[in-house]
Amino acid sequence: MNEESLITPQHPIGSGFGHDSTASDVVAGVDLRGKTAIVTGGYSGLGLETVRALASAGAQITVPARRPEHAKDVLASAGLAPEHVTVEALDLAEQRAVKDFAERFLGSNETLDILINNAAIMASPEQRVGPGWESQFATNHLGHFTLLNILWPALAAAGSARVVSLSSTGHKLSPIRFEDINFENGYDKWKAYGQAKTANALFAVELDRLGKSAGVRAFAVHPGGIMTELQRHLPREEIVAAGWMDAAGKVREGFKTPEQGAATSTWAATSPALAGMGGVYCEDCDIAKPTDPASPLARYQGVDAHAVDPEAAARLWAVSAEMTGVNAFT
Repeated sequence: MNEESLITPQHPIGSGFGHDSTASDVVAGVDLRGKTAIVTGGYSGLGLETVRALASAGAQITVPARRPEHAKDVLASAGLAPEHVTVEALDLAEQRAVKDFAERFLGSNETLDILINNAAIMASPEQRVGPGWESQFATNHLGHFTLLNILWPALAAAGSARVVSLSSTGHKLSPIRFEDINFENGYDKWKAYGQAKTANALFAVELDRLGKSAGVRAFAVHPGGIMTELQRHLPREEIVAAGWMDAAGKVREGFKTPEQGAATSTWAATSPALAGMGGVYCEDCDIAKPTDPASPLARYQGVDAHAVDPEAAARLWAVSAEMTGVNAFT
């Protein structure tokens, strides 16, 4: 069987779920007992609801957190017992912290069945981390890139693992700026966010190509429009101007609840319907269609070609490996 025959088409499969499905809906009937999972940012917003759904199906979950004590309090308040959900320290913006967490995990777990790269920052003020990296790219992409590559032995050992990378329609705001990936020639918070979300999508494309022979499949996910802590860097007037809520604070119709927003990543991580598939961008609990440029909803639906381009994905992987010094596939 040649590699071309293993490529999953970028079009819907008729999952039976949709925009309004919740994480608990898509995990109903799925048995995750004996399975291990990591969910970055799994103590707020979508991440918390993803953890809740995976735990309800029996998974043993590790939640890496920049503020571990706060994360423990939140998870305990949500009724998620420490014997099922454990918290470990991790700051995705710090490469040493990422490596330390991953190495600790490998020291106590032989396998990893599910990795959900959920944590992110959005439209943040200009900030440099590490050796001068732009913070959104460094946190949303490079932190998860290093995490995956260090954890690779545990994923491969599982025999049939899934990696879910949370992208968004933000990918439509910018392709990868290979000529100025760290915005050294002028910072734009939304283009920087767009580049990071494109990187999250391309990460899944190349990881799936590299990992499928070991039974590791990867998916990129757009969770939908949801009001969560992700908007913490945006002033209220900017949120209103964007049409996400009105002046009275009422959220725009069509936005999802956190439970609905967690559904697509939970579906991608667990659905039997995706067996043997991977390397695609998903939305509304199904594989997304390519963007229709003529559609009035082109900004909000579908996936742009630059975010699923295999050549760009391979180039980004090589650049990321050079920047971080980490590559499990060399």
